[in-house]
Amino acid sequence: MLKRIFQFIVLALLVLVAAVAINTWRKGSRQLQVAPLAPVAIDEAAAAERLAQAVRLKTVSSATDATLNQDQFEALHALLQKQFPKLHATLQRETVNGLSLLYTWPGKDPKAKAILLMAHQDVVPIAPGTEGDWQEPPFAGVVKDGYIWGRGSWDDKGNLLSQMEAVENLIASGWQPPRTIYLAYGADEEVSGHRGAAKIAELLKSRGVQLDFVLDEGLLVLDGVMPGLKKPAALIGVAEKGYMSVALEASATPGHSSMPPKAGTSAIAMMAAALNALENHQMPAAIRGVAGEMFDVLAPEMGGFSRVALSNLWLFGPIVQKQLESADSTNAMLRTTTALTIVNAGNKDNVLPGRADATVNFRILPGDTRDGVMQHVSSVVGQVAPPEHFKVSMLPGAKEASKVAPTGSAQYRVLNQTIREIFPDALVAPGLMVAATDSVHYEPLSDHIFKFSAVRANSEDLKRFHGTNERLSVKGYADAIRFYQRLITQLQATG
Repeated sequence: MLKRIFQFIVLALLVLVAAVAINTWRKGSRQLQVAPLAPVAIDEAAAAERLAQAVRLKTVSSATDATLNQDQFEALHALLQKQFPKLHATLQRETVNGLSLLYTWPGKDPKAKAILLMAHQDVVPIAPGTEGDWQEPPFAGVVKDGYIWGRGSWDDKGNLLSQMEAVENLIASGWQPPRTIYLAYGADEEVSGHRGAAKIAELLKSRGVQLDFVLDEGLLVLDGVMPGLKKPAALIGVAEKGYMSVALEASATPGHSSMPPKAGTSAIAMMAAALNALENHQMPAAIRGVAGEMFDVLAPEMGGFSRVALSNLWLFGPIVQKQLESADSTNAMLRTTTALTIVNAGNKDNVLPGRADATVNFRILPGDTRDGVMQHVSSVVGQVAPPEHFKVSMLPGAKEASKVAPTGSAQYRVLNQTIREIFPDALVAPGLMVAATDSVHYEPLSDHIFKFSAVRANSEDLKRFHGTNERLSVKGYADAIRFYQRLITQLQATG
């Protein structure tokens, strides 16, 4: 009997190993095979200097003051007109809602659906007290050691000017678009885009415009960032997470600190328990949706156990998920995240406050909803805090996760192909934007909204995003120009 059991176990293991091996072998590469593309000649030094000049303008936006730094935005508009004369002589420029810009390049076929390229003019401010940590002053716009240094060089004036460089070059070559091209440059993306992208989208909608393709800033060509990959991974953002903040309010009887109430019943104690519970009982994670497709595309390109595990999630799913959840960046791809961001309580060391307030921020995964998040919060908090002393409410500004752009479309394929042509060493896969962009305002106009920046970045570069010593390599900037130039002509060819 024992011998038969042993033989059965060995046979079962052999079958399991064979199934894993066959499944791994069957998952071949899903990368597009493209012909080598000779790089377009770019005057890198001149292009870098034009971007540096734009960086010198302090176009910091404000959520509450639409006129903040208005002179800097207007100076940028004048600079662009001077730097790109052919573009401004050929395209129609409109100023939308004060400081945002919309350019129209009419196509030969007015009935063909248009395409839209996006970027934004505004930049985030410098964190107070960090000015001295910059290798070059943040708004000096210095070109040095092969980089354009300064706030906005990467986010997002690099995209804005590289699009204009590409259009200027195409006009100079005599090329004309078969269908209309829009360039849309909001002035408040860093503070939601309600005054910029939203108003441009409303204007286009009022004119009956439907867009075949929209490209905004987004995911990058990541070099040495994705575990298990030797090659760079160019991730195309096909969706972005939603945004929602929840206000928590705990109330109790105020009093003197010399006579504290029973443990766990003060406003601060109840709030601490609620926040601790929310952090320890996160919304469920799973390798599904966009993240699932990304790993499915990248699995055949990985080596060793990473390839085996990702090719056989039916068996190794729990192990892989646990590993992904252990890293902040990959955990954010798998779930609606919970972040404790604001806490306020008390104003004197010998007084028990009668109220404690907190704000918890959620980034909503496609498939989850605002209502689902509220149910989750109410359920978790309700288990540790008495409802008569606790209030939960959704703050204004919440938005659902974006639509997911289809990866089986011709639009995705053209973008995929163009990336492979400009970055032949990179692997292309769909990805999820965990941060927010203003491209969501164009959802009524298109089902094909992609978020991708043609910028190479390693783990050290990522720290510079919205941080200290923001910079963009001169050669990388030239590749971005080549990328947009190629993409525009390829999109036109498939229109």
